[in-house]
Amino acid sequence: MRVVSLVPSLTEAVAVTAPGLLVGVTDWCTHPAGLTATRIGGTKNPGTAAVAALRPDLVLANEEENREADLAALRAAGLNVLVTEIRTLDQAFTELERVLTACGLPVPRWLDESREAWAALPPTAAPRPAIVPVWRRPWMVLGRDTFAGDLLARLGVRNVYAGHHDRYPRVPLAELNTAGAELVVLPDEPYRFTAGDGPEAFPGLRAVLVDGRHLTWYGPSLAEAAGALRAALR
Repeated sequence: MRVVSLVPSLTEAVAVTAPGLLVGVTDWCTHPAGLTATRIGGTKNPGTAAVAALRPDLVLANEEENREADLAALRAAGLNVLVTEIRTLDQAFTELERVLTACGLPVPRWLDESREAWAALPPTAAPRPAIVPVWRRPWMVLGRDTFAGDLLARLGVRNVYAGHHDRYPRVPLAELNTAGAELVVLPDEPYRFTAGDGPEAFPGLRAVLVDGRHLTWYGPSLAEAAGALRAALR
């Protein structure tokens, strides 16, 4: 089988399980190291002609990361496109299994280990209210129905903007600082927040820097994400 992945998380999931299947990946597919598949552009602007030229049996996509216009163009070229929707951890496990099955693969050990790691988390105390920026200039935060928000909720963090009507609302900095949060959780992707770029904007809040891959990727990294995120937040 020949597979093209337009989603970094799914690229890692397939590559770790069966490296030889991938013939095309995006420029943002950074894991695992040493990928040799053809690069076909970004997640938002894949080269549809380049994808078609690879003659894949299956194209892996995601309803949030990829644009419908690009997916429609791939279907119009006669390609089989599998589109995932992942907004919770449970949905991630279900969709990962669906993707791997579509690739003709059995459930891998890393998926079982990921389920076990998250199921083994101890009960949390009273949830701590937090804001979770994902971009600045302008400031954008996690809103409703996000995978990262669900992970944080399982770790005892209550996203202040979880009830917002937008999934990634733009919120003025002054409002963020008066939203009633105790924590500001700062991942290093998609915006690369660091100790010197981000915490200074929230002088009244405890800043927690986390690995963006642990917070936003669904794939083999989930096995270590539960412990790593818990340690960072603790």
